[in-house]
Formats: sequence, structure tokens, C-alpha cells
Amino acid sequence: MSEQATIKKQAAIEEAAHMESLATEPAPAKPNPAELGAAEIEVRHLTKKYGGHVAVDDLSFTIEKGTIYGFLGPNGAGKSTTMNIITGCLGATEGEVLIHGQSITEEPLAVKKRVGYLPELPPLYMDMTPEEYLQFIMRAKKVPQALQSEHLKKVMEKTRVTEMKDRLIRNLSKGYRQRVGIAQALIGDPEVIILDEPTVGLDPAQIIEIRELIRELGKEHTIVLSSHILSEVQAVCDAIMIISKGRLVASDTAENLTTLFAGKTTLKLEIKASQEEAAAVLAGLEGVEKAEYSAGEGGTLRVEIHPVGSEDIRESLFRAFAGANLPILEMTRLRASLEDVFLELTGEEKPQPAAPKRPFSKKAVKARTPETAASARPVSGTVQTPETAAPAYPAPEAAQSAGTPEPPEGDSAKEKEEREE
Repeated sequence: MSEQATIKKQAAIEEAAHMESLATEPAPAKPNPAELGAAEIEVRHLTKKYGGHVAVDDLSFTIEKGTIYGFLGPNGAGKSTTMNIITGCLGATEGEVLIHGQSITEEPLAVKKRVGYLPELPPLYMDMTPEEYLQFIMRAKKVPQALQSEHLKKVMEKTRVTEMKDRLIRNLSKGYRQRVGIAQALIGDPEVIILDEPTVGLDPAQIIEIRELIRELGKEHTIVLSSHILSEVQAVCDAIMIISKGRLVASDTAENLTTLFAGKTTLKLEIKASQEEAAAVLAGLEGVEKAEYSAGEGGTLRVEIHPVGSEDIRESLFRAFAGANLPILEMTRLRASLEDVFLELTGEEKPQPAAPKRPFSKKAVKARTPETAASARPVSGTVQTPETAAPAYPAPEAAQSAGTPEPPEGDSAKEKEEREE
């Protein structure tokens, strides 16, 4: 055998040995997106169109693992549409949704196992008991038979519906129906739970119960909570996203969002001074952008002061008015609330308080007597106005001049008989 043939043979043996080692070597584990710091939910350039109407417009955001996110927006902003796309119930026109690093369009079954969803109207069967319904959901989600009994017990205890498990769902209160709806979202132990208006239609006590349940679930799951109730989102959520007309306009904690608008702080003062005296004091004070005046009670003056930026001028105001011998009776600092932030970002107008209704008074209701009944009876065939309103019977002088007899006092005997019958 020639030297060249020997070299080729040796190279072939080495190549075969290398390939054999690769075949026996275990494949590298697929990296876990959560361990790499990836978001639990990632929405990229999401768009949904219904004909010419754009419900969701190039929406992008990320939600970190183990947080409760509030999804805020006015009616028609695209909240429910976005949630339906994230859960795989609705297809997007454009864009991509990733749950735990997996695409909802490329791996729909794998992604749906990671997501529990409670729509605004819970998908309940009224002729089932909670236990029967949750068993049905477990079969639909393909929970292994050997695990179903223990899993059902855990879910019912977590949502506190164990005591009602044998009642028909149609006989449950709205609060317990909502709990059963949340229980079905927990079947399969998903990492992500999406709740669309979970407290709508509940009474105050039920709302408190559902909020406490959501806080408990947030310790083990990533939760997205859709609502237009600002106090609810502020009480429950770790962070807030605000969308308007299908677009994301803010994403941060409630504290940071209100701090962002803290420059709009307003000071309200009530002082014993004339407008000219107050204006003279404020004219020599730095940090005042604008002042508005109105009359107060008991001859006082109310002043609404808008400071420059976020500067705190309360001490300067106190010293300036004290130096001018003009006592400040009251000073209130008004910070921007989450409602102010929401209205500012979504372009909504703050609703004006309704005028107070006039209280009902029994004194205003006069007893119906023959005298008042006669004067209250409208003239047939005419529209009664202040000018045309007149007693049903002519005055005695007019009756005599017209040649007609004067009516008796009160109702006639015939009228009394008819009323008694």
C-alpha cells in the first residue's frame, strides 16, 4: 500500500471515530427563556384590523415573570382584543406574541397550556355543579387522569369554592360564579393568568374578596388584569399599562406614573385678605407660575396657586403671607392622581359632578281639599300657562254678570257621589 493510501485510510478512521463520539454525546439542553432573563409575555408590533377599523395599532410591550400587571384603557381602547390575541382566541393581522419564549402562532397548543383565561363573561355551564364543570375543564385541557383528583381539590381550595362544589352553578351568587370562572383558568396550573374585568357586576364585599384572591394568585403566577376601574388596578397591580385607541401610551408603576405628573401640583389657600393684597404678596414671590382667585366664605379669599415645575413653595408662601400680616386659614396640596394621569394620557374629559337633587319634603305636598281641587283642575281643551291659568269656575262677579248661577262651595253633590263610588 502506498504512503498516500495509508494517509487517506488513517484520516477516514479518525473521521469515523469523531462522528461516533458526536452521536453518543448528549445534545445540549434547550435554554430556558426565563433563566436568560426573557419576559414571561412579549408582544411585538401587534396590529388587529376589522375592515377599515384598527382595533390594535402596532402595540408592543413586555411583562416580567411573577408580576401583576394592570391593563387600563377607556372602553373601545383595544384591551379585550389584545387579550384575546394573547390567549390564542383571536388571530392578529400583524405582529407576534411570545409566551415564555414560545410563539402563539407557531406553537399554539404548547402556549395555550401555559395560559389561563377568564373572559369578561365567564364560560360557565349553568346546569353543572362547580365540581362537574371543573372536571370537564380538566378533561378538555388533558390533565392526566392520575392527577385530576388532587389537582381539582387544590384549585377549589385556592379559589374557595369547595363549600359550593355540589350546588348548581345557576344557583350561585355572582361572586361565587366569578370564583368558579377563575378556578377554570387555574386548571392545568398555567404560568400566566389573564383576567378580563374580573370584578364587573360584583357588590363591594365580593370585589374585596376577588381582589384578595388575585393578590394570592400573584404569588405563584404572572397575572394580567384588564379593568377600567382605576382604584382596583392601583390596589392590586404591581405595574400598569395604559392603552388608548389601540396604542400603548404608558407603562410603569402607579407611583412612578403619578410622580411623572407631579409637576402639575396645585396649592389651594384660604386667606383673610383682599385679592389686591394677595396678588401683591405673590408678585414678590419666586416659583409661582399662575394664581387664580375666588371668593371664600365669611369674607375670605380662595387662591389656587400653580407652582413652577415641581418646586415646593409652601414654606415660602407661609412666610410671605405671615410677613404681610395676612393669615393663611387653610393650605391644601393637590397632587396628580392616577385618574388625572389616565385622563391626561387617554384624552378623556373628567366627568363633572351632577347637580344635587332637591330633597323630597312632605311640607311641599299640600292636602287635596275641595278648594285646592277646584283651583288645581285644568281647563279642558287649553294649555295652561301662567297667563291662562285661572280657577275652574269664574269669579262670583263674573258669574253674576254672565247670568249664570254662582257655583257652590267645594264640589257639587254629584261630584261627591261619583268620587265616593
